[in-house]
Amino acid sequence: MAATISRSDVIAFRLHTHHLTERLPENGLLDAAGACGIQNSPPGSGLLALHARVRDLTPERLAEEVDEKRSLLQTWYMRGSPFYFPTADAPVFTTGVLPPAEEAQSHLVLGVTHSLSRLGMSLTEAVDLTGAEIREVLAGRRLAMNELGTELAERIARTLPERQRAVWAEEGPHSPGQPLGEAVVHFCVRILTLRRVVCLAPREGNKAPFVLAGEWLGEPIPDVDPDLARADLLRRYLHCYGPSNRADFAAWLGIKAGDAAPWWDLVEDELTRVEFGRTLWIRTEDLDALRSAPAPKGTRLLPPRDPYTQMRDRGTIVDEKYHRQVWKTVGEPGAVLTDGEIAGIWRPRKNGRKLTMTVRTFGSLSQRDRKSIEDEAERIAPLRGASLVDLDFGTA
Repeated sequence: MAATISRSDVIAFRLHTHHLTERLPENGLLDAAGACGIQNSPPGSGLLALHARVRDLTPERLAEEVDEKRSLLQTWYMRGSPFYFPTADAPVFTTGVLPPAEEAQSHLVLGVTHSLSRLGMSLTEAVDLTGAEIREVLAGRRLAMNELGTELAERIARTLPERQRAVWAEEGPHSPGQPLGEAVVHFCVRILTLRRVVCLAPREGNKAPFVLAGEWLGEPIPDVDPDLARADLLRRYLHCYGPSNRADFAAWLGIKAGDAAPWWDLVEDELTRVEFGRTLWIRTEDLDALRSAPAPKGTRLLPPRDPYTQMRDRGTIVDEKYHRQVWKTVGEPGAVLTDGEIAGIWRPRKNGRKLTMTVRTFGSLSQRDRKSIEDEAERIAPLRGASLVDLDFGTA
């Protein structure tokens, strides 16, 4: 008979595995990033998410790991977004994400299907064409996507038969004036990040440049057995977001539920069934921790798209009546986490050296909680280049 678990069990376990129950020491940065990756979109949110998990983290320390030591890598990972993860774990977060079947891969780049159909070209063919040119284009260079896409599209066009070349040059459906072929290349580069060909260098102003991964790291990202990488990725997912099921894992990864078998089947014999309003699964070795995780205490100001708020069963952590406020398609706010509960939302606004934070809570705040939010805001201010903080409290 499956064990029945409570909401408090699930929340305590997930916060603990996300390193949000207690901050890690300064040397825990790689552990925090390696749990399930840290999304860095919108730009700067990765720093805030890591700061919520690691004591005394500064922008300089993060830059040192990314730009100097290169022990942290940033690249497109899931859902077309840039993520940080440990360089040593790069195969898990690249090879481990890429579905083996082309149809499943197409769900990672949904917008390209119609354009490929017009070209009479498969996704694999388009990615291979892009991959054949990208090493020469990027060798010794850092190029933002628009620059990279333009050069790649021009080179690929010269290799195409006349009919395809004509369609390649037509205006595409994604951006006014953008050739269809250039748009296709943009999607293909996402797959090439998962093939370990390219990654992202640190931002230069508003520019997020791509580089060849092997050049950036001084050696290629290792080629590992895809099954080993997929199994490792799913274990990490279940450790951070368990108990869960195939459908929620697929939604998190950005594929169809029916395409999750290449991951799930690899670790199925490592899982134990539990009941939490529905039948879910937890890693057997995590079952005791699920039942005995420490009670969460304290406050964190989580950024938009923090890994903790990216779980698929949103009703577990936020009352449904507040979902539209926490998860917005455009202009998503940060989340106020207090003693294990998402207690509200927050938005920053910077003017010179002053940072104003608008905090809207889902209920009344105790003086202790208000003081905790103020203290956390003071810690965040230097990360945003501010020396003064002003908080505007209200209810949602």
